[in-house]
Amino acid sequence: MADESWRIPMLVQELAAKVQQPPTRYVQPEQYHPVSLAVSAEKPDSIPVIDLSRLLTADGADDEGSKLRLASESWGLFLVDNHEIETSLMDDLINASREFFHLPLVEGYGNDPVASKDQTLDWLDRLHLRVEPEDERNLVHWPEHPKSFRALLHQYILNCKRIKDCILQAMARALGLEEDYIVAQFNNKAPSFARFNYYPPCPRPDLVFGVKPHSDSGVLTILLMDKDVGGLQVLKDGVWHNVPTSPHRLLINIGDFLEIMSNGIFKSPVHRAVTNAGKERISLAMFHGLDPEKEIEPAPALLHENQPVRYRKMKAKEYLMGFYEHFCRGTRFIDAVKI
Repeated sequence: MADESWRIPMLVQELAAKVQQPPTRYVQPEQYHPVSLAVSAEKPDSIPVIDLSRLLTADGADDEGSKLRLASESWGLFLVDNHEIETSLMDDLINASREFFHLPLVEGYGNDPVASKDQTLDWLDRLHLRVEPEDERNLVHWPEHPKSFRALLHQYILNCKRIKDCILQAMARALGLEEDYIVAQFNNKAPSFARFNYYPPCPRPDLVFGVKPHSDSGVLTILLMDKDVGGLQVLKDGVWHNVPTSPHRLLINIGDFLEIMSNGIFKSPVHRAVTNAGKERISLAMFHGLDPEKEIEPAPALLHENQPVRYRKMKAKEYLMGFYEHFCRGTRFIDAVKI
């Protein structure tokens, strides 16, 4: 029987404690080394910031909505202030996540799927949990330690759902669509996933990525970042930009599905994570997707003679199959569905 052990690599946390050089499976080809790719010298505060409370007020919605549209067109991501999640909940959830990853190694978390022996691996461990639909949660995989973990995560999920709906309604208005057009694409089978990312210190951050360059597949990602250690970078106009550590702000990232629904008006940005030689980093990404049977296509109201359809229609499950194949190769599936 063929040796398939390469499909299940060692946990990076365990690996980081043993090696002084990353194994070759983690080292990027020379032309893709993180140090060889230009990073903007601009101040990190160039990343747009949206005041969520102003999107909800009569006197601020238009102005903040214009800022939201510009950020979605040019960056594809933005920071959010005044989201009404208690700072204590955000801190407690990150601290509980850190405590989980510091427990003796247990089953239930690990690396991304490995599709081929020559796939370059990312320098991270992760815990990936389905959180919606709620009746499809597999609580066997939800950590019981620390004891606060499940309650904290459940409360955070409820807040993210509220924020997601608020932002998607504002985005629909910014596009000139009916306010509930995008929100209405979600039904009771639409999945959401919580992904806890743990980036151990890396002996050679100049050679590996925490996560290789990619875009997100779903509609919207809400990211809770480590407030002390940075590492996320976004590609804009061919240049990488550092996303600042910004305590208690959330980062909102447009996914491929929303780029398609907007017919390319909004951008699903390419982003990556770099590593740190001396410090670990933790983040929590909440991915909001669509029912696998849902057909993804540009909103008909956005199509006209000067704005013809730019993406092929396909079911969400078909898109995800192509997405993961391309992700493992370090390419983008959305480029393959453009017309």
